Amino acid sequence: MPTTHAGRRRRADIWFVVPAYNEGTVIGDVIREVRAEGFPVVVVDDCSRDNSGAIARDAGAVVVRHATNLGQGAALQTGIEFALRRGATFLVTFDADGQHRIEDAIGMLDLAQHDGLGFVFGSRFLDDRTQTGTLKRLVLRFAAWFTRKSTGMELTDAHNGLRVIRADVARWVDLHQNRMAHATEIVRQLGRSRQRWAEYPVHVLYTDYSRGKGQSLWNSVNILVDLMFR
Repeated sequence: MPTTHAGRRRRADIWFVVPAYNEGTVIGDVIREVRAEGFPVVVVDDCSRDNSGAIARDAGAVVVRHATNLGQGAALQTGIEFALRRGATFLVTFDADGQHRIEDAIGMLDLAQHDGLGFVFGSRFLDDRTQTGTLKRLVLRFAAWFTRKSTGMELTDAHNGLRVIRADVARWVDLHQNRMAHATEIVRQLGRSRQRWAEYPVHVLYTDYSRGKGQSLWNSVNILVDLMFR
């Protein structure tokens, strides 16, 4: 895929924000892949019990560590604030478990820059590459419906952690929901910016590791609980 826009700006002004908790098994490969494309990365180590932070640092990331485990929403907020202080013009939120593809992130950056968009959401439901179980798909579809009803944003995939956000729009983000409900919260806050936006088809890579880390059906049930009782 051509990288005309992202390629011209692919250095210190586009930051990848990676929340991490006990991801030492895979985070090194994730960071090295992003750094190989020239992007700076901030990893927010959410008080991991393993050596995630050290591995990420050795792979080329800047690491910020929480003193206590605060949850993914808080880790994203910390990373966003850090990247903005470092002068980011765009931010990419990117999972630490290897399920996101760098080529999808680059495509989303190209789209945002070419079309002058404030933000772009990745969606695993705009094509048929991502294979999810039936029950998980139903839960995620319900989460998208719930988010549309509560935010007015016509999303197909509200709980996809791959997002591109322009810096001026990222300043609208002030997350207080630290568990799964932060995904709806960030949609609502970005929507208040009144900026143009889009979804982009992405291929989410489910592996035995990512399923074990939270992509199971039980995690989908947790999404519903967080949505309904946040």
